[in-house]
Amino acid sequence: MSKKTLYTHFSSKIALLQAVLLDKFGEVNADLDRITSRDVSDFPSSLLELLSCLQRQMEEIQPPFLRDIQRENPDVFEIIETKRRELILQYFGKVLDQGQKTGLIRRDIPAQLIIEILLGAVQTIMNPQKMKELGLTPEAGLLTIIGVVLEGIMTEKGRAKPSHYGGRRTLSGDS
Repeated sequence: MSKKTLYTHFSSKIALLQAVLLDKFGEVNADLDRITSRDVSDFPSSLLELLSCLQRQMEEIQPPFLRDIQRENPDVFEIIETKRRELILQYFGKVLDQGQKTGLIRRDIPAQLIIEILLGAVQTIMNPQKMKELGLTPEAGLLTIIGVVLEGIMTEKGRAKPSHYGGRRTLSGDS
C-alpha cells in the first residue's frame, strides 16, 4: 500500500498509531470478555486463563515501543494507560469477586480496594522508564505485579490450592 493510499484513511502517523492501538485493545477486550463471560465459578481456572491471555497479549509489546510512545507522544501513551486501567477494572473485578465468594480471596479487603492497589502498582511500574530501571519487560512486569498482589490477597485455602499463574508456580512459594 502506498503512503498516499494510507493517508486517505488516516490523517497522520499518530492517527494510524491510535487506530492500531485501539484495534489491539479491542482484541484484548474481546479475549478477556470471552473468558469472563463464561462461568467463573472455578476461580483458579478463570484467573489462570485471564493471566494467560494477558501474558500472550503483552508478549507483543516491546519496551522500546512503549518508551518511544511515552517520549514522542504522551497523548497516545495516555490512551494506553487509560485502556489498561479500564481492562483491569472491568475484568479483574469480576474474577476477584468470584474468588471472594469461593473463599480463596480474603473477604476483609474489598475487591475495589484490591483493584485500586493493582492499578496503582501497574501505573507506577508499567512505564518505560521504571521498567528499564528494573530490567523488566512489559510481560514480566505485569505478571510480577499481579503475582505479588495475589500472594497478599489469597486466603490460606487459596494458597493451599496448587495453582500455576503466568506459566510458573508463584502462589505456593515454588518456582
